[in-house]
Formats: sequence, structure tokens, C-alpha cells
Amino acid sequence: MVNNVEDDYLMMSGIQHFQFCKRQWALIHIEQQWEENVRTIEGQYLHRKADQPFIREKRGGKLTVRGLPVKSNELKITGVCDVVEFIEDDEGVEINGMPNKYLAYPVEYKHGKPKLDDSDILQLTAQAMCLEEMLLCKVSMGYIFYNEVKHRVEVPLTDEYKNKVKSVVIEMQDYYNRKYTPKVKGGAFCNNCSLQSICVPKLMTKKSVKSYIEGKISE
Repeated sequence: MVNNVEDDYLMMSGIQHFQFCKRQWALIHIEQQWEENVRTIEGQYLHRKADQPFIREKRGGKLTVRGLPVKSNELKITGVCDVVEFIEDDEGVEINGMPNKYLAYPVEYKHGKPKLDDSDILQLTAQAMCLEEMLLCKVSMGYIFYNEVKHRVEVPLTDEYKNKVKSVVIEMQDYYNRKYTPKVKGGAFCNNCSLQSICVPKLMTKKSVKSYIEGKISE
């Protein structure tokens, strides 16, 4: 039996997990552990509305494609763009079955509100990099729609972000190839983790398991 080369590709969505917590990413993408909570269920519902594979909608000079599968052979990542908006432009590229040329703009849907870090932007940038490789074009702009605040943010997809995506993916590939789940120092961010009960960050500190259990008994 011949293995599909893409079996070794990482999920593009993992970039956001990796930025939030490298251990969380490893538990999900290496150890295949997952727990659903309110946030993940609501997020899945939102994405189901956006991800409708093979649906194209043409209005005027804009072609909207939902649930578009993408990949990068260079980065060895694969995933699905929630929405890609193709806008007619003479400087764009040809799209199969369409008479005109288009510029591509990925649109990512998020359940919450804008984050303080750049994890959402890096995930969007990775989508753009996949589109660039597949369509042989330049993708310099994208959008993130935050459902909690009902606001769409325009995001310049700079070379700085693209270089950071490359760096992050290289580190992810290294962990994945070594099947390495890193240790982490727990913090307030753990309260928002869907794998909190599985990870048990307190066990990952310098304390021994024995001292941790004894401390819990004495409480």
C-alpha cells in the first residue's frame, strides 16, 4: 500500500493552537487528544455556516468560494479556507471556468473577538501562502470576521508575517517528526484551554508527581 504524500502534511489550523500553547498543539495534533467545550462547539457551528464545499457565488465582479481546500507543498501544510473572495482585476490570475482575471482574498471566520496576539493573523497568512503557491499569484490582503463583535478586520499579509509562518511551521514539523510533546509553564491562559483536564499543567512543573499529590491531599 502506497502512502499519500500529504499524509505527512500538518493541519493549517494547528498554527493557531501552536501559538496559543505548544503543548496544546502537540496533544491535539501528535497525541490525537481532544475535548469539546462550549467554545469549540460554537466555533464548529460558525465554521459549518462558512464551510460549504464546492459552493460558488458570483455577484457582479466578486466570486465567493466557500470551504476551499488548500495546501502548500513547500510548507507541507493543508487545510480549508472558510471563504475566499475573488475580485475581478486585470492584474489578477485566471480562474478555471471563469472568463476574467481575479485577485484572491482569504476570509477567516472566528467565533470570538480580536486577540492580543497574532495567532489569527498567522493562520490567515498561511492560507494566503497556500493560495499563492496554488494559483501562482501574490496575496497581500485578507480579512478576519469576528462573530462575537460582528466585525470584519482587514489584514495586510506582509512578508514579515509570511516569514514568521515559515518559522513556526518549521518548529511544528520538528516536534511532529520527533513525536515530541513539550512541557509548559501553566498560567491564566490555561483557564481558556479546551484540554485543561487532559493536560493538567501543574504536573508539568518541576514538582514531582508525588509532591503534587501530597499537596492536594493536605489542602
